[in-house]
Amino acid sequence: MRIMMRLLALFGRDSGWMTAGILLACLTILVNFGLMTLSGWFLASAAMAGLAGFAAQNAFNFFSPAAGVRFFATIRVLSRYTERLVTHEATFRLLATLRVWFYTKLEPLAPAALQSYRAGDLLSRIVADIDTLNLFYLRVYVPFIAAAVAALAMVGFFGIFSGPAAAALAVGLSVTGLAVPLFTQRRGSAAGAEINALNAQMRMEMVDAIQGMSELLTYNAAPALQARVAGLNGRLIARQAEMSAITGAGLAASGLLGNLTMLAVAIAATAKITAGTLGAADLPMLALGSMAAFEAVAPLPSALQYYGQIRAAAARIFELADQQPAIIPPPGTAPKLVNFDLDLRGIMLRYAENAAFALNGLDLYIPQGSHIGLQGSTGAGKSTLINLLLRFYEYQDGTASFGGVDLRMFSSEAIATYISVISQRSYLFHTTIRDNLLLAKGDASAADLWHALDVAQLAEFVRAQPLGLDTIVGEAGVRLSGGQARRVAIARAVLKDTPWLILDEPTEGLDPITERAFLHDLQPVMAGKTVLYITHRAAGLALMDHTYILSAGKLQPKRHS
Repeated sequence: MRIMMRLLALFGRDSGWMTAGILLACLTILVNFGLMTLSGWFLASAAMAGLAGFAAQNAFNFFSPAAGVRFFATIRVLSRYTERLVTHEATFRLLATLRVWFYTKLEPLAPAALQSYRAGDLLSRIVADIDTLNLFYLRVYVPFIAAAVAALAMVGFFGIFSGPAAAALAVGLSVTGLAVPLFTQRRGSAAGAEINALNAQMRMEMVDAIQGMSELLTYNAAPALQARVAGLNGRLIARQAEMSAITGAGLAASGLLGNLTMLAVAIAATAKITAGTLGAADLPMLALGSMAAFEAVAPLPSALQYYGQIRAAAARIFELADQQPAIIPPPGTAPKLVNFDLDLRGIMLRYAENAAFALNGLDLYIPQGSHIGLQGSTGAGKSTLINLLLRFYEYQDGTASFGGVDLRMFSSEAIATYISVISQRSYLFHTTIRDNLLLAKGDASAADLWHALDVAQLAEFVRAQPLGLDTIVGEAGVRLSGGQARRVAIARAVLKDTPWLILDEPTEGLDPITERAFLHDLQPVMAGKTVLYITHRAAGLALMDHTYILSAGKLQPKRHS
């Protein structure tokens, strides 16, 4: 219940739409109830007037009940249509609220706190689990509240005519609206939660399969993956069959209870008619009214059936959202800098409490405007240094200052306003060249974009494309060559125009000719900036003022380039 209350708290911004949907749902139920009761009374009264003779027919008012029937019928159509519009609008708004809230929770966690999650698991939480939560409002929240409100009104109406009939209706609605849903919830909770987990696991397997397809085919490992997926699918089908059986049982129980309640109401009304305290035309009114009343509780057995699935999805969302970021954003506004010197003294950084230190007493001073090369083999601490400077990970000991200000005073967002990164892993999204460039500067004009492409030596290629800036680059830039993709990264750095530029293995994977051309094109971008060039190769180090060797998280004796 605590998870559901927390979920409701997130929906506060859309409470107006949620309340309107509930009110319209109540109106629809009550109008249908009014239509059925009035129709039952009107038809029976008209028949009795016809049997009583001409005088009774003339005395009977046909017009007012007929107008009432038409009124209820018209309102029922309008209210049901409007209720569908409003509840679905509320659902879409709630989904949008959830997605935005979840993204704002995820962003501070990247990359450190998300490293332990598989890509498929994250995708499942972001997409499938969020979508599952839309069942909560439509399938649980609205039906239960609308049923409770409408049931009270309908039982009260029955009480005007017959206390025993009202009691019978109250018992029937209570058992159908509470006992049967609790039964289906108890029986379906475990299955629903497992369905959610199996769906997530299948998505993880499929994402891994797509990402590693070449290796699976190369090593003939696809049959093993197919067997795992088939096993998961078999378990999923079995659980879904179980849920379908529970749904059928709930519907059957609801139908049986509805008919038994109508029988009890008819018996109670007949007793009152025999005693002369109730009109004969009131019997069909109450009988049809009891039938209409069960519209309020009919969705409830299947509503709680999916409670386990909804709760499991909410728990997975909150479990990830509650993760603590590696960097706690400092209070207040980011400091304003007048210089951009970097001074690291005795920096100790490790990724886990029992892990070895990736940076082990690192001392490094980079004055503003200098071009520094840092060479080291795999595992030397090069990537860790970048993670430190970008405030992705927190260091455990030592002192670090940027522009004379303690590095801990900066959030990753604040430090990103001073540092640009060009690396071998600069990601290109499956969209246009324009959109990929606008990541660096959202308000850049077309002239700004073309200038950045000119500096990156990519403008000629883009102009040659039929769609120009609107050319789609493909997933991860697959439609561009390695050198062209790096030049998009250069263009981003030109657009961002920060005082610091970090080059993280920018020529990795390029052939020698492309590498030389790429390094040549980098030179105008580096002009006037503080540059940190990190590599495990000698290529490009000749462009630096000084080069240091990084080994086991420490700097080795400096050598001049």
